[in-house]
Amino acid sequence: MKQIPFFVFALLFGSCIGQNNSNIKFQSVAIGNGQPEPKRIPVYRFLSVKLIPQEQTDLQVSDYIRTMLQDKAGNIWFGTNNDGVCRYNGKQFVYFGTKEGISGNAVRKLVEDQAGNIWMATNNGLTMYNGKTFTLFTEKDGLPSNDTWTLLCDSKGQLWVSTMKGVCRYNGTSFTAVDLPLAVTHNREFRFTPKLVWSMYEDKRGAIWFGTDGNGVKKFDGTTFTNYTVANGLAGNNVLSITQDKAGNLWFGTWGHGLSRYNTDGFVNYTDKNGLASNDVWTMLVDKQGYLWMGTLGGGVSKFNGTTFTTYTENEGRTKNHVQSILQDKNGEMWFGFSGGVFRLKDITLINFIKEGC
Repeated sequence: MKQIPFFVFALLFGSCIGQNNSNIKFQSVAIGNGQPEPKRIPVYRFLSVKLIPQEQTDLQVSDYIRTMLQDKAGNIWFGTNNDGVCRYNGKQFVYFGTKEGISGNAVRKLVEDQAGNIWMATNNGLTMYNGKTFTLFTEKDGLPSNDTWTLLCDSKGQLWVSTMKGVCRYNGTSFTAVDLPLAVTHNREFRFTPKLVWSMYEDKRGAIWFGTDGNGVKKFDGTTFTNYTVANGLAGNNVLSITQDKAGNLWFGTWGHGLSRYNTDGFVNYTDKNGLASNDVWTMLVDKQGYLWMGTLGGGVSKFNGTTFTTYTENEGRTKNHVQSILQDKNGEMWFGFSGGVFRLKDITLINFIKEGC
C-alpha cells in the first residue's frame, strides 16, 4: 500500500412495496425549474496558495455523479466519472483528484467504515482516506484488479471489494479472494466479464447479495452461495442494484429487463409497461418513509409507493436523464446524481444544486 499526504484543493464559492403488478398505476411528472439562467461567474480553484481562475459553463459539481455518501460528520461526498471526488460541508466544496492523492479520477463507489474512514473504488485501485492521509491499495496489495467497481462495508467490519477480475474481502490487514460460483444458465448476457459484480448488499439477516454481470444474483449466508437467475424468475441476469425494503422484500434492478421484487413467495417483475421510468435500473434507495427510489438510464427517477410509480425527469431531454446515484441526507432531503449534475428534490420539483445556489 502507498500513503500520500493530504493537500487541500478547494473549489470555493457561496453555497448559495409489494403489490401484484397487474394493479400497478403510474404517473409521470416532468420537472423544470422555470427559472432564468443565472449569471455566469468565474470559478476559482485554490491549490496551495496559488489562485487559479477557471471558467465553468454550467457551474456543476461534475457532469456525472457516480456515487454519493454522507459521512458521520454530515459532509456529503460526490464521486464523479472523471473529476475525482468532491466533499461538501454545507458551505464549500473540496476536490480530491490523483494530484491530491487518490488512486484514480473515476470514483465509482464511496463507503464509510466503522472507524469513519472513507473508501473509494476507482478505475485505478482502492483509496482509503482517514481525514488526513490517503492510503492506496493495488494488485500488489492483493486486489484481483486495479479496476475496482463497487464496495460494501458489512456489519462485521469487513470491506468487500468488487473488481473487473473478481471479488475480494479485506479484514483490515489483508485481502482474501472470494470465489463466486458461476450460475448454470443459458441466458448469460455479459456486458464486460463474468467475474464482474455490479452491486453488493447486506440484508437484515446478515446475508451478502451480489448482483453480477450475466450470472444473476447470488446470496452468501456466510457458508454457502445460492444462485438466482432468469430461470428462477429474476427479471434479468445483469443485476446493477440491490436494496431491501422495510417489509423485508429484496429488490433487484437489472440492465434492460426492469425491476424484480423477491420474497418467500418468489419473484414479481416490473418494467416500463407497469410505469417504471426505464428498464435499466442503475441505483436504488429505500427512504425513511419506506418509498423505493430508482435511478435509471435515460428515464430519470422512479418513485414507487407500493402501488404507483411516479417519474421525475430533468427538463433537458433523455440524454440528461441518466441517474447513477441517489442519497437521502440526515435531514431527509433527497439528492440525485443526474448526467446533468446534482439535483435536490424540493416538494415535487427537482432543483439543480449548483445553478440555483442551494
